[in-house]
Amino acid sequence: MTNTTVFRIGGDLEVRRIGYGAMRLANAPHERSGMTAPIWTAPTDRAESIALLRRAVELGVNFFDTADAYALGASEELLAEALAPHRDEVTIATKAGVLRPGPGEWVTHGHPAYLRQQAELSLRRLGTDRIDLFYLHRVDPAYPLADQVGALKQLRDEGKIRHIGLSEVTVEEIEQAARIAPVASVQNVYNLAERGHDPVIDHTAERGIAFVPYFPVTVGGHEPLAEVAAELGATPSQTALAWLLHRAPNVVPIPGTSSPAHLAENTGALGLALSETQFERLAG
Repeated sequence: MTNTTVFRIGGDLEVRRIGYGAMRLANAPHERSGMTAPIWTAPTDRAESIALLRRAVELGVNFFDTADAYALGASEELLAEALAPHRDEVTIATKAGVLRPGPGEWVTHGHPAYLRQQAELSLRRLGTDRIDLFYLHRVDPAYPLADQVGALKQLRDEGKIRHIGLSEVTVEEIEQAARIAPVASVQNVYNLAERGHDPVIDHTAERGIAFVPYFPVTVGGHEPLAEVAAELGATPSQTALAWLLHRAPNVVPIPGTSSPAHLAENTGALGLALSETQFERLAG
């Protein structure tokens, strides 16, 4: 399979196929790792975080992902400040649909009026009059999916968001949502070790919908990964990202890091090309 280095989200937002996930740019550096990281306050190393985001642009990254739930909106404010000099060159995605009543709590909430309110707040924090890509962060079973997507459609009709995305959804939910409004992007967890959303990748690829895997890199306990990385003269993390890029042409990983070295390593994955044999070996 031949991969291009870009994908057009919604048919018109051209992004390079290694983006940047800003979730981990919060709190103090030592609080950012692991599945239980609080993601609760603005980063204590703000100047370094801004420099990192601007370095990402220098390395060719033009797709940045955040959410209103990350540090209670401080993540959106951070991106707005860091990317202001490059605003016309980059795409920023954000999300709504999760409440944060405390540092360890992530509570799904999809009341349509709440989603519209959060979009208004995101517009202010991002300093823009239209959000490039706005996701329903989680589907809330307490409300009809049609009403949740309908709120996003209203925002789109008003010109406040350009494209609609969904996060952690099934093929059936994508189909339901698409009957209300066009779906431009789907963001689900997916990596070499966690491939439960293979049907979603295939479905979105057939329809020209971006598939944005979060937590895209996992390298532990995967023996073929080290072998293929050595063959390519690359790191295991780069090879894991290259595998995702090879999986389907609509896949746009968004690895996050606060390390300039890891940032450069991640963006370097765009230059790797796996053979079909290497891809199948990694797939197991």
